[in-house]
Order: sequence, then structure tokens, then C-alpha cells
Amino acid sequence: MKKLLGITMTVILVLALAGCGGGSKTSGTGNTDLDKLYQQYFPDQVKFANGVIKIAVIRNLNAGDHTQQFLDGCVSEGTAMGFVVDTFITNGDNAKCQETIAQVIQKDYAGIILSHGEAGYTYDALKPAVDKGMKVVTFDSVPYLNGDPNGTILTGVTSTAQEDYKLAELSLSSIVSNFPADKQPIKVVRAWMGPGVPPLDRRQTIYDRYVNEGKIVEVALVGPVDYSNPRGGTQDSFAALLPRLTPGTVDAIWGSYDELGKGCLQALNDAGRTDILLMSIDISNDDINLMLEYPDIWVSTAAVDPKLIGISNMRLLAAKFAGESTPDTYNLDAQGVKTTQLNSSINMTNIATVVPGWGQEQGVWDHFGWMAEIKAAAKK
Repeated sequence: MKKLLGITMTVILVLALAGCGGGSKTSGTGNTDLDKLYQQYFPDQVKFANGVIKIAVIRNLNAGDHTQQFLDGCVSEGTAMGFVVDTFITNGDNAKCQETIAQVIQKDYAGIILSHGEAGYTYDALKPAVDKGMKVVTFDSVPYLNGDPNGTILTGVTSTAQEDYKLAELSLSSIVSNFPADKQPIKVVRAWMGPGVPPLDRRQTIYDRYVNEGKIVEVALVGPVDYSNPRGGTQDSFAALLPRLTPGTVDAIWGSYDELGKGCLQALNDAGRTDILLMSIDISNDDINLMLEYPDIWVSTAAVDPKLIGISNMRLLAAKFAGESTPDTYNLDAQGVKTTQLNSSINMTNIATVVPGWGQEQGVWDHFGWMAEIKAAAKK
């Protein structure tokens, strides 16, 4: 019995040591130089996944071209620093978005990038991550306490955005410039969804100013009921309305978000209508192709490079890992794009050749010496 007890205790001790690591479990990335730099610059983050830096990128929009470019920016920049980057697309389903955030927080991620969480829940959803010691950057998702845009932002989180006021100004000024002064107020259909979608809420303030100044007048409001299908929902909404909007009753569509604009464009095409212009916000390869296919309708857009948005968000997250001072908010500059500037050889990789100012912020948030060190080590 004593011999059996001794054997049993030995087995238990060996298993316990194995469970605790006991020197048999390796940690880190397997890249000695990178591991040392992580320990030097990211000491609080290496604890989350046994020395590996894992990032969760959650995008609460549908899986379109713009979304893919944003995710590509996050993944390419994260991979360049040796991070493991997992992406999650929740298709505008706010319940699924909150559930995904909660699941990510329970796992071994060191940081979260959240795109397009709604104001009503973003603060409460992300607070457990901050309390856990995770670092958080958001895009078009402002974590206001109680969802109040005049309230405080969740401490430690940087909320990034496109320069939405400028985007709205560029797109609305394009509407005005495409009609003679004596045409004002220009009769506009507003393609929009909300309230509660932070970027569209910001753009709406500029739209309201144009209305109050008598430059435009709203003829109709169209948009999706189901935010997980903004393009199809807006197409249905506008198609149902079009028979009542006879030629001459509408001059232009303001697509406050490109997926909404594309829904309107499809409804126009289905109805054989070419009498209404479209000015939008955001751009993608799909948008460029459609602008070139229908240049007499879709005459302009205003946008920020979506891949650059992803890149800058990942750099900001890395800066938080390193303890650098980061702002509560950060906006990326916007440019206007006219269809006449485009041609069949232009896409999102070379659009800077025809749009002045495009990509000028490629170096944003990459001026840290440690970032260059980490990228160099990650290449080995």
C-alpha cells in the first residue's frame, strides 16, 4: 500500500509540474529577438497569450470591399510587428457585436480594435476589457458613458474616425457646385441611417447646416430598416419611393455612406432613371468601378483610404502597448474624389496618382523608434 501510495504521489507531482509549465512548455513567439523586444516594450501585454501578442479586430459592418480593405490594413500592420491578428465581422448586428466583444475579453487577447460599435452600448461593452488591462482602439465607435455624446469617453481608449465633418462638407459642396446658384435650394434625397451611428450623426450636422442656409431642401429620406443590409435595404426603400418622385422633383441624392448610395444607384438603374445625380461618402474598388460605369449619375465621393484607417488603428494600439501618450480621439483627413479624375486603370492601390493629398498620412503614428526595431525583428 505504501509503495502504491508513493507511486501515485509521484505521478501527481509530475502532472502538477507539467500543468504549471515545469520548464517543459516554451513561451514567446519563437523569435528570440522579437521576444526580447516584446519584454522590453510590451511587458504588460506578453502575459495575455504566453508571450504572443494577440489582437482581435471586430468590424460591425457587412463584409464589403471597404471592410476588407480596413481589415487588410489592420492585419498587414499587425503582422509586420509580429502580432497574431484575428478578425471578426458582425454585419451590423449589434447583439452579435456585443456578444463577440464579450467573448474576446474572456480570451487571451492583449488588445481590441472595434469598428462601428453603436454609441448606446460601446462604453459598457468595452469597459471590462479596459478593467482587465487590455488596450483598446475604436473606429467610428465612440465609447461615451451612457451613450451620451456630451459625456465622458472611456478612459484609456482612443476613438478614431474619418474627418466626418469634412467628408460631409466635401460631398455636400459637390452637390451645390453641380447646379447653378439660381437652382437653390437644390432638391435632395438623403440616404442615411440612424440616429445612433456616430459617423453618420456627425455628418448629419453639416447636412442640417446646408438645409438651414437654404442651399438644399430635403425631398425624402431613404435608408435600411435592417442595418446588416444597408445596400439592399436602401435600394428597396428608394425603389418604393421612386414612382412618386417624377423627373424634376429631385435633383440629387446625398449618400451619407457609400453602401447607401449604391443602393440608391441600383434603384435608379432598375427604374431606368438617369435624371438624378449621386454624391456619396467613402470609396472602394467596387465604388470606383460603379462611378466609371455610371459617370453621369455618380459624379463624386469624399473619402479616407480605408486601408490606412486600419493601419493607423493598429499603430495606435501598439503605441498603447508601449505606454506612449495617445489621445482620446484622432481623426484622419479626407479628400474629395470626382468621377472625372478616375479611369479604368485606377484602383485603391494607385488612387493617390490622381487624387491630390491621398495617402499623405501613410506615416501616421509610426515615428516611434521601438516600432522600427520590432518590425525589423519580426522579419527575421
